[in-house]
Amino acid sequence: MNKLTKVGLSALAGSLAAVSASASDYSVTGDTQVVWSSAEGNEADSASSNGRGIGVDTDLYFTAGGELDNGFTVSVFTALDLEQSNTATSGGVNSSAQMTIGMGSLGTVQFNDISGSAANAIDDVLPKAYEETWDGTSHSSSFHSFGSSTQSGSVDYRLPALSFGDMSLSLTATYDPNAGSGPASAGGVAANDHSGTAVTAKLDTGMGLVVGAGHEDVNSSASGTTTSKDLQRATGYILYSNGPVSIGYQEMFQNSENLGDNTTQAPDVEGDGMAIAFTQDNLSVSYAEVNEEVKDISATTSLEVEMTALQATYTMGAMTLGASMYETDNPEGTTGKYEETELSVSFAF
Repeated sequence: MNKLTKVGLSALAGSLAAVSASASDYSVTGDTQVVWSSAEGNEADSASSNGRGIGVDTDLYFTAGGELDNGFTVSVFTALDLEQSNTATSGGVNSSAQMTIGMGSLGTVQFNDISGSAANAIDDVLPKAYEETWDGTSHSSSFHSFGSSTQSGSVDYRLPALSFGDMSLSLTATYDPNAGSGPASAGGVAANDHSGTAVTAKLDTGMGLVVGAGHEDVNSSASGTTTSKDLQRATGYILYSNGPVSIGYQEMFQNSENLGDNTTQAPDVEGDGMAIAFTQDNLSVSYAEVNEEVKDISATTSLEVEMTALQATYTMGAMTLGASMYETDNPEGTTGKYEETELSVSFAF
C-alpha cells in the first residue's frame, strides 16, 4: 500500500471517529385530527362563515440533535402541516422550524426560521383544555399578536434560569433584521423591512404562581418622503396552579404604527383575558373569556369585542376526544354575534 493511500485511509478513519463521537438522534412523530365544525353568525360576513364541515389535519414533526466535542448541543425541529381545505390539499406546509444551540451555563441561542421565538411563545398563555379562545372566531383578533413581527427569520438568546431559593427568573431577547417578513434563504437576504426586537421575563415563585411580561418593538425607518413610526406591543400575565386547578389573567396592548402620513395613523388595540382550567387524570375542562377594544382615532366608534370558549378533552392512550363551544359578541367591533362548535378526535403516533 503506498503512502498516499495510507494517508487517505487515516483521514477517513479520523473523520468517522469524529462523527461517532458526536452521535445524533433522529426521530419522526406526528398526529392526525378529525374535526366536525358548525358555525353560525349574523355579523357582516355571516354568509361566508355559516355552515358545517368535517376536516382532517395531519402534522409530522421531525427532530434531530447531537452533542459537540466541547459539550454544546445542537438540535433542529421542523413541523410539516398536511391540512386539507375545501379547495385543495396544502401539499405539506412547513409550519414551524428552528435550530437551537445549547451552551450550558452560557445560555441558549435559537434561530427561528419559522415561528418558535420566545416572544411568540407568550402571545397567549391562558390555561386551556383544547385551543385558544380566539381560535374559534371569525373576528381578526389582536390578543395573540405579541411576538408576531419577530417570530420568523429571527434569533433568540435565552439566559439560563437564575435561581433564588425556590424562585427562578428566566430572561430572553429576540432580534429580527426584517421584522414582519419571512426568513431569508441560506446565503440570501429577506425583504428590506424594518428590524425588530423583543424581550421577555418570567418569574416562577416555585409555589404555583408565575408572573411574566414582554415587550416587542419594530423600529422606525424612512423611505423617500414617507416615514413610518415605531410599532410597539406589550403583554403581561399571571398564572396560578394548585393541584388540578389552573387560573390565568393576561393583558395586551398594541401601539400601532404610523403608516406613512398624518392621516393614516392606525388605531391602538388593548385587550385582556382570563381563564380557568381543571385537569384530573385524563379529563380536562376549561373556560376562557377575552375582551378587545380598538382605540379609534376618528369619529368611528368600535364596540368592545368579547370572545368566550368552553372546552373539554378526554384522553385514552394515544386518542383524545375534544369538544369546544365558542361565542363572539361584536366581531370586528360592530354589532353582531358569531358562534362555533367543534367536536374532534385526534391520534398521536
